[in-house]
Amino acid sequence: MNELLIQTQGLTKNFGPVTAVDRLNLEVRAGEIFGFLGPNGSGKTTTIKMLVGLLEPTGGQAFICGHDIVKEPGKAKALLAYVPDQPKLYGKLSAREFLALVADLYRIPREASRPRAQQLLEMFDLAPRADELLEGYSHGMRQKVVLAAALIHQPRVLLMDEPTVGLDPASARLLKDVLAELARQGATIFVSTHILEIAERLCHRVGILQGGRLIAQGSPEELRRQAGQTESLEDIFLKLTGSAEHGDLIKSLEGNGQ
Repeated sequence: MNELLIQTQGLTKNFGPVTAVDRLNLEVRAGEIFGFLGPNGSGKTTTIKMLVGLLEPTGGQAFICGHDIVKEPGKAKALLAYVPDQPKLYGKLSAREFLALVADLYRIPREASRPRAQQLLEMFDLAPRADELLEGYSHGMRQKVVLAAALIHQPRVLLMDEPTVGLDPASARLLKDVLAELARQGATIFVSTHILEIAERLCHRVGILQGGRLIAQGSPEELRRQAGQTESLEDIFLKLTGSAEHGDLIKSLEGNGQ
């Protein structure tokens, strides 16, 4: 059995009277790419922020590689990386300087971090502009810099919130290939995405969140069997979250226009 790298036990987050995440129980193991799906406002980003230590849970616990993110934040954070949906960078640094800064924060020796940074810059096609200021980068290029920075310390757990936003098709394909290779090497990838095609093609398992509660989880094939159908993950998602009626409405409008 592969090592358990992400675990939550009754993880809960309240904002006043509103429960954003409700007693969430998850287990994600080494070598696994786990897709975290749900409508807007379902609690996906709140869950990720608790997993990386940016939000403290109201109740329950979250563990990264066996370390409680609240009680052992230093040990847990040393083993993870987080890519937010809207990355913020220091515009007056170059991409190379930013990677050096992140490597220093993780206390990676310069003799190891410099070749690693160059490798990542080349992999994400950033090397030709690596010494230009980040303030001149496009959103997609900034996203790739954040991805490179997340990988500089070779994390065991990588958590990503909408990682393909702003990426062109070639960069999105590269990202999928990189994630698949990281999983083959034993890392755990936790991906929140609205693009269900990516989840279906990339993820070993998915969890569907609605109203802060996990309403289904399993491989895409397992979810199809549970639904008793051969539909796409998108169709299953829309039915489980009660969004299928939107598709029916669109079809009826199309029919009325014919």
